[in-house]
Amino acid sequence: LDKVRLRANFQIQVLSSLFFRNKGAYVVGKIINGFNEVPFALPILHDDDGRLFIDAALFGEDDLQMLFSFARAYFMVDMEVPSAYVQFLRSLMPRKPRAEIYNALGLAKQGKTLFYRDFLYHLKHSTDKFRIAPGIKGMVMLVFDLPSFPFVFKLIKDYFPPPKETTREQIKGKYLLVKQHDRVGRMADTLEYSEVAFPRERFDDALITEIEKFAPSQLEISDRDGDGHQEVIIKHLYIERRMIPLNIYLQEAFDTGLSDPRAHQQMERSVIEYGNAIKDLVAANIFPGDMLWKNFGITRNGKVVFYDYDEIEYLTDCNFRRVPTPRNEEEEMSGEVWYTVGPHDVFPETFGPFLLGNDAVRAVFMQHHGDLLDVAFWQQHKERIQAGHVYDVFPYDPERRFHHAAH
Repeated sequence: LDKVRLRANFQIQVLSSLFFRNKGAYVVGKIINGFNEVPFALPILHDDDGRLFIDAALFGEDDLQMLFSFARAYFMVDMEVPSAYVQFLRSLMPRKPRAEIYNALGLAKQGKTLFYRDFLYHLKHSTDKFRIAPGIKGMVMLVFDLPSFPFVFKLIKDYFPPPKETTREQIKGKYLLVKQHDRVGRMADTLEYSEVAFPRERFDDALITEIEKFAPSQLEISDRDGDGHQEVIIKHLYIERRMIPLNIYLQEAFDTGLSDPRAHQQMERSVIEYGNAIKDLVAANIFPGDMLWKNFGITRNGKVVFYDYDEIEYLTDCNFRRVPTPRNEEEEMSGEVWYTVGPHDVFPETFGPFLLGNDAVRAVFMQHHGDLLDVAFWQQHKERIQAGHVYDVFPYDPERRFHHAAH
């Protein structure tokens, strides 16, 4: 600060209410110095004796974007005039849509209304068509997008191929679990809508065929206004921020060739972040269920976020087991699973073959996250949560913590 010249117009503006989330409260404001404005947030925590202390100082738009990320739980804020708060926060994060700020403050109805308004505006000012989203198709969700719009639209299919045993109601329940749970920066927020109307001429024919095949109960095509313009009406829909699926991001690195240092770094960072994402979810009592790379995405700022919720479980509901030792040659040679598996049984040592087919990926994974293949890791976390210990997951780098610096 000693290098900064204080101008005649120097102010610190702070919102009067604190922003509460998890075990922290945040002071949010901006420093105005002449023509420069610097947004800031101060996380306040309490120590074991109940004394309050400031844990870190977050400065600049990027720090605040992370704090208000769509992959985090909503804040609790006592606001007399929410729109004024949103306007002030928008001045700190001009790139963040107003709808997302309303959502971050727990005002979901207003957030959804604004999002829909922005979406209609986008439709009016674009010409591209909705299409089947690129990437590996899911067994449970049918996903489509509009290339010019940074979100994806997901609907639940009418039937699921084996081995998936689930129902529409169960899947809605999983999405609701994620909505209400602490998302620790690792699960994407979803907006849920019913009876959404789209102009038929903006839909790719292949997409209509796909919906007619997999989710006919969710589709209606009609001319509601009687003006000759057909509409596609989707009965129930989730909308989520579009991300690059992690399997595609990894494939890009392999295609470039790992001998290229940038590609190698891309692969290494993805694998480390992937393990970190799973560990953050574990800390918050979430077992992702299906841990394949394709169910995770990478955000604009390089964070790995989980977005496939149909097999998600509370960690405390899972039964983590070792694979039993075969008792005879017949069991050992069997291509089938010869031991009994209960509905909530999880065998961490079997994750390896699915995830680590590539040697370079395997080496990085085992160096940083080999413990994820060990039953003891999962069991210890389950016991910790059952004993009532809640881990801290900070929406900023732990290196930024003042007491961290003091050590």
